[in-house]
Amino acid sequence: MPRTPDEFATLKAVIASYMSRDDQRLIESAYRFSARAHAGTARQSGEPYVVHPLAVAHYLASRSLDAATIAAALLHDVIEDTATTERDLEREFGPEVASLVAGVTKLGRIRLSSTTPLLPEFLRRRAEERQRFERQVESLRKMLLAMTDDIRVILIKLADRLHNMQTLTAVPEHKRARIAQETLEIYAPLAHRLGMGEMKGQLEDLAFPYVYPAEQEQLQAMIGPKIQEREQYILRFQRILRAFLESEEMWVIDVHGRVKHLYSLWRKLNRYEGDLAKIYDLVAIRIILPDPADCYQALGLVHSRWNPLLGRIKDYIATPKPNGYRSLHTTVFGPDGEIVEVQIRTPEMHEHAEYGIAAHWHYAEGRHAREDAQEASQTKLEWLQELHRWQESLKDPKELKKVLHLDFFSDQIFVFTPQGDVIKLPAGSTPIDFAYAVHSDIGNATTGAKVDGRLIPLRTPLKNGDIVEILSTKASKGPKRDWLKFVKTQKARTHIKAQLHLAS
Repeated sequence: MPRTPDEFATLKAVIASYMSRDDQRLIESAYRFSARAHAGTARQSGEPYVVHPLAVAHYLASRSLDAATIAAALLHDVIEDTATTERDLEREFGPEVASLVAGVTKLGRIRLSSTTPLLPEFLRRRAEERQRFERQVESLRKMLLAMTDDIRVILIKLADRLHNMQTLTAVPEHKRARIAQETLEIYAPLAHRLGMGEMKGQLEDLAFPYVYPAEQEQLQAMIGPKIQEREQYILRFQRILRAFLESEEMWVIDVHGRVKHLYSLWRKLNRYEGDLAKIYDLVAIRIILPDPADCYQALGLVHSRWNPLLGRIKDYIATPKPNGYRSLHTTVFGPDGEIVEVQIRTPEMHEHAEYGIAAHWHYAEGRHAREDAQEASQTKLEWLQELHRWQESLKDPKELKKVLHLDFFSDQIFVFTPQGDVIKLPAGSTPIDFAYAVHSDIGNATTGAKVDGRLIPLRTPLKNGDIVEILSTKASKGPKRDWLKFVKTQKARTHIKAQLHLAS
């Protein structure tokens, strides 16, 4: 068995700080299983493969996620990359862990087509290519949610993508642009929708130099000296601000600065025609206070000492962002007349701003940390109800049966062509519907179908994530009248009737 004593020892120390001994044993068992399954294989960096699942598990454990999630993180690649099956995992670790691993494996199919042009300059030059690309990205985002009935699957997948981006230099150069573009277009927006600000910023900054190398280099050169200068100023303002609030008998938990993420800054600069002087939150100050009432009191005190910039006061406590973000924002003329953004929030608000939905799934004693829906916090319910706003076309959840479960796409499915393109269909659609969705000529010439490499009857309902291959022949006599008994889409029905010369 590969030995990775340092990485596993670090993980053990983290889980020991919040897990019961029984749950620690589950994690140890999952690690041993993963190490055996991946024995003899290495990452492209040359490290033992098990270093990767350890890194994913450590990220999630550092957010105090439950034991099943950490175990699944350690095992997340064993179905895809080894001879292990979901049934093997269910026998060894139970249905919950096995289901999480299977869910992550399914999401591994979601990727940008390797044939999609990725160079930003090319995409800007060819509007029709950009539109096609954006349609694919939109479908992939929606598919990622549609294929997931447990939010912890997405948390594991995001942590997996983060570590893969951190080690992207080990990947062959011709693959880096696609992986980075995928990260910018699919995973970073998803992290944002989950309220995971820290994750979103890291993913974007890691992808930035691969997708926009010239722009990233230019921006780095432009702001490097400016950030150092601003950081010194912010440190001085922090001390003044804390002393002032404490002199007003406020209990200040923390005051700290934060540097704006590079990719986010670049996006904002584009809106301001490259004028860095208009970016007031290059380095912002955060004030952490015990409760919301303190936040409002502090806002008033700050404004009594430093004049606010008109139109820059935002109350995200009273009206949170769709992803659940809550905070007070103001921009003031600080010491020496410098313009500074100040963010004021409670510890709970800060945790949500950094870790998003992951902050709501902290470890609970026992093997099954899943909370009963009746005990779930209102925040979780509100977040689940807001998630569909990620895309305007997403459907409202029909029922929140369990707080961990999503049901945004009960009326549609997303399946793949063998080339990796995504086809959206109504729930219950068959291979015939799929064939006509690709092209009417393919539908008319269909003689059979395979799903995931296995022959299936043409009336078989397709499921999310299926890879569908249509078998056809030029000698086909065309569609059969019997198909009308089971097709779901109007497009398929219309073309079949036209070929059979039937009245609509």
